[in-house]
Amino acid sequence: MPVSSLQIGDKAPDFCLPDQKSENVCLKDFKGKKVVLYFYPKDNTAGCKQEAVDFTSLKDEFEQNGAVILGISKDSAASHQKFAEKAALTITLLADQNLSVIKAFDVWQLKKFMGKESLGTVRTTFLIGPSGQIMKIWNNVRVKGHAEAVLEEVKKRG
Repeated sequence: MPVSSLQIGDKAPDFCLPDQKSENVCLKDFKGKKVVLYFYPKDNTAGCKQEAVDFTSLKDEFEQNGAVILGISKDSAASHQKFAEKAALTITLLADQNLSVIKAFDVWQLKKFMGKESLGTVRTTFLIGPSGQIMKIWNNVRVKGHAEAVLEEVKKRG
């Protein structure tokens, strides 16, 4: 199974990307907060929609525990806008069309699906601490129950 080469304790790569409103969002904007940074393959697909809906449904609890949620895929800001409207998402989705952040976090990897190999985004979540260090990594995420597990980890870390 592919896993990111980043490790717990590493400084998270800094970035700025456009969100679904085409406004620039930078990791450094959240200094002093925990950041749930999740990478997903594609807008409007079943698993990706479920993950985004699950994070949206828990957004208030994440915020009460000092955490923000950022989802990243290679889709455009316009695609994210349609996805957010269609699925009633309130979380921030970031567009990484040139794959710079996806590659910086080492989640652009060879994947196998139905006997075929192709490069793509491996569903991965990083919990980044208030000082920018990676606190926890979930590799090869299975969507069911994932947002809840991430919330529990955020709560554990105060």
